[in-house]
Amino acid sequence: MCRILVVDDEDEVRASLARRLEREGFNVTVAASEDEGLSAMKEAVKPFDVVITDMNMGDPNSGVHILEGAVGRDVFTEVIVLTAYGNVANAVECMKRGAFDYVEKNLPGVDVFELLILKVEQALERRRSSVQTVRRLEKFQKEMGKG
Repeated sequence: MCRILVVDDEDEVRASLARRLEREGFNVTVAASEDEGLSAMKEAVKPFDVVITDMNMGDPNSGVHILEGAVGRDVFTEVIVLTAYGNVANAVECMKRGAFDYVEKNLPGVDVFELLILKVEQALERRRSSVQTVRRLEKFQKEMGKG
C-alpha cells in the first residue's frame, strides 16, 4: 500500500485531503506544521512514497523545507506542493529542487481533489519507474562484475 504524508496547517484542507486519499486506498499520515511534517518523515520506518505539502505554513519557505526533507530522506519520494497563492517564481524554485508538481488550491472550475488524485497516481508511477530503473542498473553492474 502506498504511503502518503499530507502537511498543511489548515485543519479543513488537511482532513479533506486525508479522507479523499484514504477513500482511494492510500495509507495517509497527516501533519499540521512544517515541524510535524519533518518529524513524521524522520520517524517513519520507511520513507513516504508521496508527500503533499502546503507551500506557506507561517513561513513562506515551509513547503520548500518539507520538499528538501523528503528528498533528503529518499530521493525517490515524490513531492507535490500545494499553494493558495501560486506564483511562477515559487513554482520554478520547487521544480528545480525536485518537486513532482506544484498545484494551486483555488483553481476556478477545477476539482482540486480530483486533480490531486491524478497527480498522486502520476507521481507513484514515476517513483515505481525510477526505482525499477535503479534496480536494473544495480543488477547489470553486479552481472558485469562477475564476468
